Amino acid sequence: MASISLHQLTKTYGSGKQALQVLHGVSADIRDREFVVIVGPSGCGKSTLLRMVAGLEEISSGTISIGDRVVNELEPAERDIAMVFQNYALYPHMSVFDNMAYGLKIAKLPKNEIRTRVDKAAQILELGHLLDRKPRALSGGQRQRVAMGRAIVRQPQLFLFDEPLSNLDAKLRVQTRLEIQKLHRELGITALFVTHDQVEAMTLAERMIVMNAGRMEQFGTPEEVYNRPATTFVASFMGSPPMNLLKNAPNADFGGPAGATLGIRPEHLQISSSGWAVQIDTIEMLGAERLVYGHLGDEPLIVRMDESLPCPALGANIHVSPRPERLHWFDSQTGQRLADAA
Repeated sequence: MASISLHQLTKTYGSGKQALQVLHGVSADIRDREFVVIVGPSGCGKSTLLRMVAGLEEISSGTISIGDRVVNELEPAERDIAMVFQNYALYPHMSVFDNMAYGLKIAKLPKNEIRTRVDKAAQILELGHLLDRKPRALSGGQRQRVAMGRAIVRQPQLFLFDEPLSNLDAKLRVQTRLEIQKLHRELGITALFVTHDQVEAMTLAERMIVMNAGRMEQFGTPEEVYNRPATTFVASFMGSPPMNLLKNAPNADFGGPAGATLGIRPEHLQISSSGWAVQIDTIEMLGAERLVYGHLGDEPLIVRMDESLPCPALGANIHVSPRPERLHWFDSQTGQRLADAA
C-alpha cells in the first residue's frame, strides 16, 4: 500500500506560441488506503492527471511520489500500479481465467501462485463460475469485473480507474459502484478514480478532487464539497440539481456581503405564504419529490418540493423562503467562497 503526493503538477503540449497548458499546478496529498475520486467536466484535465500518475503522460513540471519514491522518471511497469480502463481491454480469444492471469504469466510467476491469485480474485468478484468463458459470452458488467480482477491479481500498491463505468447502463452502474466500494473495503488499496459523473463521485469518494479547466477547484470529502463549495463552479457542478446562484436576489438581507452572489440549494428553499415570488416554467416529477424550475426576476431558480405538497400549475407564482442557515456567499467577480453559511 502507498500514499500519493502530487506537487505543483503542470502539463503543457507543444512549445512557444503554440504551447497549450492543460494542467495548472495541481497539488494534493492522498493518504495510504484512501479512495479519491477526480471529478470534473469533459476536457478539465482529470484523465490527463491520472495518466501522469500512471506514467502514460510525461510531466511538464512538478513531482509525483508514490510511497517514498519520486516516480517522475519511472516507467509505468516500475510504479507498482494497476489500471482499469473504460473499454475493458480484454483479449477476446482468451478465457476469463487467462485474461486475469496474463500479466502474471508474463511476469513468470509459478503456476500454483497464479491459480491462487486468480481464484481469490474470482471469489471476491463472484466470477468463479465464469472462468472458462470468453469475453463475448459475458455481459458488460461481467467484463468490467474481469478487468478489475486482472488488476487485483497483480496486488499493486495503487489502483487507477479511468471512467470504468461509462459503458454500463444505469442499473449496472449502480451495481458496479457497490461492488467497487466493497472491493476497496476488502483490499484496502489506495485508489484514484476518474469520472465526469458527480453522483458517482459523491457515492464513491472518501475525498474528491474537483477539476475545472486544468485547475483543482477543491479537495475535500463529499460532505465538505457539497455543504461548503469553495467556488461557484463547485457549487454549480456538484449536486443534482445544482445550487441556485443569484446575483440579484430580492430581499437578500441575510447579513451577506454587499454585491455578492448568493447560493442556495433547491432543497433549502421552503414553500411559504410570502417571500420570493417565483414564476413556474417547468415541473419535473421524480416520484417522492418534484423539481420546480422557474425564474426569480430574470434569474433561473430551482425548488425541490416534496410530492405530498399540492402540485402548482405551470405559469403560476409560488412563494419561497431560503433557510438562513443554508446560505452561501461568493465573490461575484472571482467566484471564490466568501463566508460560511450563518
